[in-house]
Amino acid sequence: MVAGPGGLLALRLLSGGSDYAQLWFEAAVLERYRAAGAKLLRTNTIGRLKQAEWTLDFGIAQDDTREIIHVSLVDAQSRIPEGDRAHWISHAIALPLSASYVTTQLARGACIDDGELRAY
Repeated sequence: MVAGPGGLLALRLLSGGSDYAQLWFEAAVLERYRAAGAKLLRTNTIGRLKQAEWTLDFGIAQDDTREIIHVSLVDAQSRIPEGDRAHWISHAIALPLSASYVTTQLARGACIDDGELRAY
């Protein structure tokens, strides 16, 4: 049995649905659009950014200290204009991760020396 939305998302991702991988951002990413007069709508957990040229639906979540938003990879790729992506990247949030592991994934063959090899 798959537990909750996290389990359902993991099942979809592991079954090849990588479009549904989520990207997280500080909610402050939206301020630029609010200041420019974009329409921002929300319920408790889902929102929409609507401009004349494009729209983006997003999830709304909270961690212990702040409100964050998240979007699917496919929506980020297809809906956020290339000229706006640097702005979104500047507000990106990552879960705790191993920088060494990510480096080896992005640069295959990278040599990482971060400690002695031992049993887990």
